[in-house]
Amino acid sequence: MRSAILLLTALALAAQPAPPPVRIILVGDSTVAPKNGWGPGFCDLVSAPVTCVNLAKNGRSSSSYRAEGSWAEVIERLKSNASYSATYVLLQFGHNDQPGKPGRSTDLATEFPANLRRYVDEVKAAGANPILITPLTRRTFRQGKLRDSLGPWGDAAKKVAGEAGIPVLDLNTESAAAVQKMGPVEANTLALAPAPAVVAEGGLRGESPPAPKPEVPDPNLPVFDYTHLGAKGSAFFGRMVAGELTTAVPQLKPYFLR
Repeated sequence: MRSAILLLTALALAAQPAPPPVRIILVGDSTVAPKNGWGPGFCDLVSAPVTCVNLAKNGRSSSSYRAEGSWAEVIERLKSNASYSATYVLLQFGHNDQPGKPGRSTDLATEFPANLRRYVDEVKAAGANPILITPLTRRTFRQGKLRDSLGPWGDAAKKVAGEAGIPVLDLNTESAAAVQKMGPVEANTLALAPAPAVVAEGGLRGESPPAPKPEVPDPNLPVFDYTHLGAKGSAFFGRMVAGELTTAVPQLKPYFLR
């Protein structure tokens, strides 16, 4: 009897029409990008009818992403919207907009929100759906307390989203709370490479000492830091973003693996 019920359930599910194809485009900096951001973990969660395109680039700010030509590629891809029932463009900036990034830093009060507004307006004009994301937290601790300096950039993104009437995913707040809860020892396991001895020892004291630099840098070898993500970190935060997205845009729930 049980096997018959299972068979009927399977047949009923198979008879249901597949959801129409959608596309999700990721735009942002290295904390989103392939190889060292949450983007790969996020894209691993989508089901077959979704085309997930990660166009985030290492080292980019809300200004340099456009100035260096990356945004032009996004706009070019948006010309093919007719192939999908909907296209969503998820945008996360902030890390490289902060002071001390020559050629990339933007003014928090004026330039940064203006850049986000322009991206949002251009995505809408192209017939796609913009969604802003507040910046992923860094994972540095002092006396057991997370030191996250990206809150003001997250607040700016939330304000722009509110004014534009679009969804915003508050990744900064949720990621900071999760990292604080896990503590530095566990948080260090989310990095690209294992924590060096001095970092591991510091973590036991609730501290995040400066990570030593390799004497001979090898671009082919991952290096530990408190910002970028290895496979474990990408999967952890990618699932977090997916959860926030399907809450903010419920119609996308059928497109994500449970």
